[in-house]
Amino acid sequence: MIYLDYAATSWPKPPAVIAAMADFLEHAGGNPGRSGHRLSIAAGRVINEARESVAACFGAPDPLRVVFTPNVTYALNIALLALLRPGDRVVTTGIEHNSVMRPLRALEKAGVELVVAPCGPDGSLDEAALQRALAPGARLVVANHASNVIGTILPAERLATAAHAVGALFMLDAAQTAGVLPIDLSTLDVDLFAFTGHKGLHGPPGTGGLILGERVDVDELQPVFAGGTGSRSEREEQPEIMPDKFEAGTPNGVGLAGLGAGVRHIMALGVAAIREQELGLTRLLCEGLATIPGVRVYGPADRERRTATVSIIVEGRSVSEIGYLLDEEHDILTRVGLHCSPATHRTIGTAPDGTVRLALGLATTREDILITIEALRDIVG
Repeated sequence: MIYLDYAATSWPKPPAVIAAMADFLEHAGGNPGRSGHRLSIAAGRVINEARESVAACFGAPDPLRVVFTPNVTYALNIALLALLRPGDRVVTTGIEHNSVMRPLRALEKAGVELVVAPCGPDGSLDEAALQRALAPGARLVVANHASNVIGTILPAERLATAAHAVGALFMLDAAQTAGVLPIDLSTLDVDLFAFTGHKGLHGPPGTGGLILGERVDVDELQPVFAGGTGSRSEREEQPEIMPDKFEAGTPNGVGLAGLGAGVRHIMALGVAAIREQELGLTRLLCEGLATIPGVRVYGPADRERRTATVSIIVEGRSVSEIGYLLDEEHDILTRVGLHCSPATHRTIGTAPDGTVRLALGLATTREDILITIEALRDIVG
């Protein structure tokens, strides 16, 4: 079997991730911060180590401003709902995932002004349109770091600069780039950084988080959820201390044990080395696809401007048929359809049917790519 669905989730997980989760359940299964006994303390230690590993991976100076969430969608919602109020203006792009667009559309109905800066057919952002949308009075710019459909990498540095020039904050959705592209928040200047644990970081599902930069005044943000934290238990109001302010309820200790192990695994390999490997495989795939009549590849022609996510269509054939034949006849797992991002498919002209998405990752080999190219050649006939 060839697994080409890394943009949905990474598989297989590194053995260290599985071992860390089993070890947590066997030796540190207490409720962290809720008790003073050894199992609770051990669980708290594992979660603190995961928080410190995430901070180190992304160059975040303060681990206490790393907020753990069940996934990147929760992280994005927490940030948007905590920050935006009726009358605020938020600017986003034309290639966003529904984890951004759905909460923004809900906020729009509640009185938040939403402006969508258009993107080109290859996913490249119209930066002039973004500048016009920013002035005057934008509160927030939110953008994905890379498209989950066509892999286009947006210019995060320029977006941050443009947002800060008008006094806005910048939030980066790194669902597709955390653990895939080298990211250093000490230089990238992102104010709110949302990530998921189960994709490029190779942790388990049910993990993710939000990192708050120094420009974010935590005191101005209202907690979206409230409940038990194990801290300030004498009060019936949510604690103001970080990260407890945004981490109500028992944390996913076993998941965070796995996330910490996944982060340490990719740091040991080196994110830059992972990026170079995936660039080479993406180049090989795109060059091979270009030789198959009727196959159209979407996204930037410049491989440096994309992740290892490649979307295609076959002229005259449904995407569902192509995905089915790859799976059933060639043991190649892909994803077809709209990929939870109808905005992207409207932008690139593939709505309402979508594309066949080939998403490479850490365990993908050169042989996998060559087999996939030949499988598509056979299917196309």
